[in-house]
Amino acid sequence: MILFENSILKLDYNPATDILDVKYPDLHDFLLPEIKHSIDIMIDIIKNYDVKKLLLDSTSTLISVSDEESREVAVYLASGLTRTRVQKVARIQSPSVTVEKTAQGNLKHLQESTALPFELQNFASMTEALDWLKE
Repeated sequence: MILFENSILKLDYNPATDILDVKYPDLHDFLLPEIKHSIDIMIDIIKNYDVKKLLLDSTSTLISVSDEESREVAVYLASGLTRTRVQKVARIQSPSVTVEKTAQGNLKHLQESTALPFELQNFASMTEALDWLKE
């Protein structure tokens, strides 16, 4: 069931599994304010539906911002998620080496600088990610 959709994010929720499937947005500098606003909406929806499992799909994400700006978005998302009851976040990796290098740097930064109250893991495929979320 689609809970929200705009040009930045699409939130597809399955109440039977309590998994919210989110296509990670493309990161372009002119979109950063809109991305943050969309993240705020997503966090409100996660709270309202009391979502416990989040699937972030980065398979088609494009990045045309600096590493610092990308990290800022990742930190913004993670800090928003810390204010919810999310327990597990599965991220499906991008086939792009450049995107994945940036994402890995962001994940390392988050794990070193913040005590995340949820489990966070990367997966190469949708099947692996869903299996882990359903455990």
